[in-house]
Amino acid sequence: MSKVGIIMGSTSDLPVMQEAIDVLNELNIENEVDIVSAHRTPEKMFDYGKNAHLRGISVIIAGAGGAAHLPGMIASLSPLPVIGVPVKSSNSIDGWDSVLSILQMPGGVPVATVALNGAKNAGILAAQIIGSNNSQVLDRIIAYKEGLKAKVIKGAEELKK
Repeated sequence: MSKVGIIMGSTSDLPVMQEAIDVLNELNIENEVDIVSAHRTPEKMFDYGKNAHLRGISVIIAGAGGAAHLPGMIASLSPLPVIGVPVKSSNSIDGWDSVLSILQMPGGVPVATVALNGAKNAGILAAQIIGSNNSQVLDRIIAYKEGLKAKVIKGAEELKK
């Protein structure tokens, strides 16, 4: 089974990144979580980016706040798809620095970028990438989306009561 690597620059990013972990667990997709700082542990970042695919990882979700170099640096090192999660952190300029740091990648180094603090969508996107060639995961994604639809319909019905 494919697995998703979830990395972040520091433990302060974990409350945001937990949403990716939770949705992947709900979809029964194996994931591993680690702290990999582009600025404080560059050697670990290089090792992670170069070798994640050798450990069975299929997609990397990288969350970072502030200057947010982690997703782009991982994308420059890895042959895997990278999903960047901009995190609104204590040293952030209302999150815009993180969004722009992850979004504005140079040609040849793509990072799929979700909304500010959008780790849940990053987890869903990672599952969809895996599901594109894994029918079991695809079936779980379809069921998950049907569940979202059912919640909206139920909410609409309750509103009318």
